[in-house]
Amino acid sequence: MDVSTPGRSAADLVFLSGPVHTVDPARTRASAVAVRGDRILAVGHEAEVADLIGPGTEVVDLHGKLLLPGFQDAHVHPVGGGMELGQCDLSSADTADAYRELIHSYATAHPEAPWIVGGGWSLEAFPGGLPTRGFLDAVVPDRPVFLVNRDHHGGWANSRALERAGLTARTPDPVDGRIERDATGEPSGMLQEGAMRLVADLLPEPTVTELTEGLLRAQRLLHSYGVTAWQDAMLGRGPGTADPIPAYLAARLDGKLTARVTGALWWDRSRGSEQIPELIARRDELSGGLLRATSVKIMQDGIAENHTAAMLTPYLTACGCASDNSGISFIDPGDLQRYVTELDAAGFQVHFHALGDRAVREALDAVEAARRTNGLRDTRPHLAHLQVVHPEDIPRFRKLGATANIQALWAAHEPQMDELTIPFLGPRRAAWQYPFGDLLRAGVTLAAGSDWPVSSPDPIAALHVAVNRRTPDSPPSAPVFLPEQRIDLGSALAAYTAGSAYANHLDDTGSIQPGKLADLVVLDRDPFNGPGEEIAATHVLQTFVGGRRVYAADDA
Repeated sequence: MDVSTPGRSAADLVFLSGPVHTVDPARTRASAVAVRGDRILAVGHEAEVADLIGPGTEVVDLHGKLLLPGFQDAHVHPVGGGMELGQCDLSSADTADAYRELIHSYATAHPEAPWIVGGGWSLEAFPGGLPTRGFLDAVVPDRPVFLVNRDHHGGWANSRALERAGLTARTPDPVDGRIERDATGEPSGMLQEGAMRLVADLLPEPTVTELTEGLLRAQRLLHSYGVTAWQDAMLGRGPGTADPIPAYLAARLDGKLTARVTGALWWDRSRGSEQIPELIARRDELSGGLLRATSVKIMQDGIAENHTAAMLTPYLTACGCASDNSGISFIDPGDLQRYVTELDAAGFQVHFHALGDRAVREALDAVEAARRTNGLRDTRPHLAHLQVVHPEDIPRFRKLGATANIQALWAAHEPQMDELTIPFLGPRRAAWQYPFGDLLRAGVTLAAGSDWPVSSPDPIAALHVAVNRRTPDSPPSAPVFLPEQRIDLGSALAAYTAGSAYANHLDDTGSIQPGKLADLVVLDRDPFNGPGEEIAATHVLQTFVGGRRVYAADDA
């Protein structure tokens, strides 16, 4: 097997003794794959690739471990996530006492920092999801503090930060956000959605070096989870976030960008169509090498937990009565239809944040308006999050050619869901949450993403929840969240590979077929051979981008 047959030059890399899960419907399983350069040369069984093994061929014996196409994250914020790992990172804890210790430890270790910044705290750690400035004042009395929550739809500030921003009882709420207030009307320390900017705009600007370090830190982590490509869901400066573009440009220039990246340029919701020429110019400026900026991100609403997700009917109050709040549509629906039609005509994909059922309908209406005016173009619009989808809107995805971009890790019973969401939606709407099964049965294309750092970037954990509708750490007695919306492992894997490749316009990736790019991941087992409850025990051993190994576990 170490001599190549005349007429077929040797491969650079060969995988043997699979299984290989190809995500190719014509040949779903194989046991061997050959790679030359950055492309897949052959897929089959050992006898079909034996003549491609030459003296210089690297042979990877899978020993029965599973080879897959690389995972692709269709909605993620790597630079912000990587930056937060180096800041006051609260994502490892879930109680107020633990946050107190982490914040104190970070502030003590960084006496030179003019601000204490970071985030990752959970809403359910505080009554009503609303921490106060007094909590932070007791921990860090001498410097301003600003910590975004795990959802990144709210920020927690201490008194010094609020004073720096000039926020008082007389400060009006911005049109796209809310200042939470105490009984006297003074800001209580929690800023929702667009109100975050009132403090975030005062934060020291991160340097290009700091941004790039955050990107590379994130890239290492994502490769370790088998992620070979992603769609960055916010290129530009959004509420409470730094612009990640300089990091991508620096990493590309230095040859340090090893993932394939599709960037979604941020739509400034305070402006209108006049920004489209700027977006076109930025697309042209940024696209090259492993980076392209062919998408535009429109955030149409907020989140259900703080009642800013746009709903067709009002949220309930704590007593179960209808409130006067149906959430926020950040962009007027009529304007949205016009903007999306113009973006579609300019060749942009539109990447919607649409979480509530009204936002989902408004986004689909905008796609329908674009299709009606421009015809069916290969722009591949996709709607991310889809927490609450009215059943009447599910078949519209397929009809309009809109991809459902799912964040499967959220589709489970956990405190935020059970305490801050279900009681305020009511049983009817709560049963419409994360309808993966209904979407799949309706023939809708599914893509998948993590929204990291909102939640873990680990695709395997997300696959576990998509199949089980329970978190990996749920006890066997834990209830299944809407069991009729479970999907099978093959469909979930297709969403995280071929589906996301489709959303990312990376058509030569997403499956293991001759001629496609050799973006591959080796797992430590074949999760198809075990019960669904054990999917989360699977780990990544090796990750390859274009035939180049970008990650190897210590025991690989």
